[in-house]
Amino acid sequence: MQIRFSPSMRSITISSSNGFLDLMKVKVAARHFSYRTLFHTILILAFLLPFVFILTAVVTLEGVNKCSSFDCLGRRLGPRFLGRGGDDSVKLVKDLYKILDQVNSEEIPVDQKLPESFGEFLSDMKNNKYDAKTFAVRLKATMENMAREVKRSRLAEQLHKHFAATSIPKGIHCLSLRLTDEYSSNAQARKQLPPPELLPLLSDNSYHHFVIATDNILAASVVVNSVVGSSLEPERVVFHVITDKKTYPGMHSWFALNPLSPAIIEVKGVHQFDWLTRENVPVLEAIENHHGVRNHYLGNHIMGANVSDNPRIFASKLQARSPKYISLLNHLRIYLPELFPKLNKVVFLDDDVVIQRDLSPLWEIDLSGKVNGAVETCKGEDTWVMGKLFRTYFNFSHPLIANKLDPNECAWAYGMNIFDLNAWRKTSIRETYHYWVKENLKSNLTLWKLGTLPPALIAFRGFVHPIDPSWHMLGLGYQEKTDLDSVRKAAVIHYNGQCKPWLEIGYKHLQPFWTRHVNYSNDFIRSCHILEPQ
Repeated sequence: MQIRFSPSMRSITISSSNGFLDLMKVKVAARHFSYRTLFHTILILAFLLPFVFILTAVVTLEGVNKCSSFDCLGRRLGPRFLGRGGDDSVKLVKDLYKILDQVNSEEIPVDQKLPESFGEFLSDMKNNKYDAKTFAVRLKATMENMAREVKRSRLAEQLHKHFAATSIPKGIHCLSLRLTDEYSSNAQARKQLPPPELLPLLSDNSYHHFVIATDNILAASVVVNSVVGSSLEPERVVFHVITDKKTYPGMHSWFALNPLSPAIIEVKGVHQFDWLTRENVPVLEAIENHHGVRNHYLGNHIMGANVSDNPRIFASKLQARSPKYISLLNHLRIYLPELFPKLNKVVFLDDDVVIQRDLSPLWEIDLSGKVNGAVETCKGEDTWVMGKLFRTYFNFSHPLIANKLDPNECAWAYGMNIFDLNAWRKTSIRETYHYWVKENLKSNLTLWKLGTLPPALIAFRGFVHPIDPSWHMLGLGYQEKTDLDSVRKAAVIHYNGQCKPWLEIGYKHLQPFWTRHVNYSNDFIRSCHILEPQ
């Protein structure tokens, strides 16, 4: 047989081998079927047919010849041709699902000795030749046991972090003692801050006034250094550093011996404010003397820990029991209008922040008659850090909270706030704050558990002006996966949470943003073995 293509490729003639022309002549319409398509089709068929033949032969040998239709043949050939398992493997998987589903609702005996690794589990299966159901039971028991162990480990980790966070590192304690000793023996450490000729500037509203309240000397030095270092006009910076009575000598020594000219720094102890009397601050005395409060913050923090708790929830419960929440320094910001009666605006900073950008534009923000310029914490990509509503902080099962507050109201952050003290003096914010703190004491701390922010959220309702989130980035003390690019762009970064940058538990990749503002060559820092992280 011979096949001839016409020169134009528009017809094909097929003739027999005896020379007679067969009556088969195929005309090809060029418009609808090109010779290239035909040629490629022949090539593809020539490639696929041997495989189809081999597969058909193999399947036929296995009994596929019983199939009487293309549908049957397709079901048999399809999985093999595509590299998938046949009916037997599908049935096996279905049977396994069925057994696992049955076992899921069964109670596991508590006295079983379970393997502690996959290798032990595999050996156990091989040695004992369990049936399918026993295998499923053992698998469930092993996985549940491992899940409990993982949760216990995570809860223990949070507990250890809590104890590390509430303790004072040896180096920082040493620094306070050494500087206190220096205050008593070195006249230079006791020199007046600021010098007498600069005292009028402490109440000059043409300057930018910052306030920080802390008993951590090293942390205070970082905040002040970073503000002055980032300022475009450091000569207009006035810092009011407030500390407690025991830390005052050391704090004063540090800033007297390490001036940051041209910035002006005042160091003052709470005992030096005439206004801070127990008559004016009755709530704090109640907090100090309330047995339930002292037990909650200073008692056994392990009590009440439950292995069924989510580790994040457990960490929040522990953080809520930090003794700092009954410290006067932590409540001090609510008394700013009285402590600085001649100032119009101040920026209040927590001691665990770092300033990376000039903050002078904060004084230019129009607060629209509001008191508190703050970043809202209910909007952001990281919902763990920026997903805070009132329901996050308050117990809405309590009727007083349920009747007065909206669980979906947006929360805001302490740590970097611009306060209009003139507007504040026209409100009853302080009285509202005192009222709610007393109500929480009366209810045995059942309205909220977490620190000083909840009563402030209530007291400042209607007096908060949201500012751009780039001014204040939060979560560096508990969100290990903080985005570094966002950290670099933020004006203020806040290490709120347990993992402070001066602690061993601080996140190593986030610490450099803080440590760059520490003078590790300082004699006091070196003598206390406060070492720069490697």
